[in-house]
Amino acid sequence: MAVVEVRDLVKRFDGGRVPAIDRVSLAAAAGEYLVLLGPSGCGKTTLLRTIAGLEQPTSGDVLIGGHVVTGLPPRARQIAMVFQSYALYPHKTVLANIVFPLRAVGMAREERERKARWAAELLGLELLLDRKPRQLSGGERQRVALARALVRDPQVFLLDEPLSNLDAKLRASARDELKRFQQEVGTTTIYVTHDQAEAMGLGDRIAVLNAGQVHQAGPPVEVYDDPADTFVATFLGSPPMNLIPHDGKLVGFRPEHLLPVENVPAGEGVTMPLAVERLEYLSGDRHVYGTVSRIGERTRVVARLPATVDTAIATGETHEFAVPGARLRFFDTQSGQRSEPVRLDGG
Repeated sequence: MAVVEVRDLVKRFDGGRVPAIDRVSLAAAAGEYLVLLGPSGCGKTTLLRTIAGLEQPTSGDVLIGGHVVTGLPPRARQIAMVFQSYALYPHKTVLANIVFPLRAVGMAREERERKARWAAELLGLELLLDRKPRQLSGGERQRVALARALVRDPQVFLLDEPLSNLDAKLRASARDELKRFQQEVGTTTIYVTHDQAEAMGLGDRIAVLNAGQVHQAGPPVEVYDDPADTFVATFLGSPPMNLIPHDGKLVGFRPEHLLPVENVPAGEGVTMPLAVERLEYLSGDRHVYGTVSRIGERTRVVARLPATVDTAIATGETHEFAVPGARLRFFDTQSGQRSEPVRLDGG
């Protein structure tokens, strides 16, 4: 059963001609970790805020627990939201911040402190309860915000880029904590980010948005390996998918699948000479930038070679590369949508 569902949701601001959310239908199942991924301005935060009741849709419906909640205020939706800024009370201790939503609903002191200490222990905050937010690191503040949300026993957690204020190293460890936390409590979670590493690492499913529309929703490996269109293909991946025009189509392949020909079994790949223009070394990988002319017109591409591929490649040389046929993806040139394969000479 879907715990959260939006049906044909549209949201316009100030009578704008271009909607921030454009006929979106999407659902999150019980216990699912659904990530809304997309570039800045794509509508993902507006969609989250509309689910929360902080924005009212122009048309369409929001359902939580099978009930239409469109028009209801946030407090009536059984949701808890964690914001990018954490929104902690600076003059209150960690314990007082966690307890605050329980005091607001009149819960007895003994019960609210029991729940607050349970949440604090789950999130590793039990030694910080007497501190003020200014005495905490960014990761600790994020955990306090999660604990404050957890004590409300929500049906749904809504997280709006909660890691964006952390440095890269802390983001990686905080991502692990978020995943562990969600697995332990089992609450349906909808998470907004523009960071594809966060999306791939956290989500049971990813919904990729652009210009107010969902382009594809599915498990991370499916969205990455079988993108529904050229937007998803080029938004996901670092470097993104290579696209080469051929016979009225676009042929796509991931940089890690473009390999020196000697690393592809004979007869299993489509070969192409790559004129090497630049080499880049990143975290044990080599990124090889150049142009190919094997399929259609001359096109710039990038290959990502792991350390296990020790083929000698130098700038200014042309080296024969190949892509396994099973790794090729095909898209319509006009619409950008995934299309049926076409025959490529040599593979």
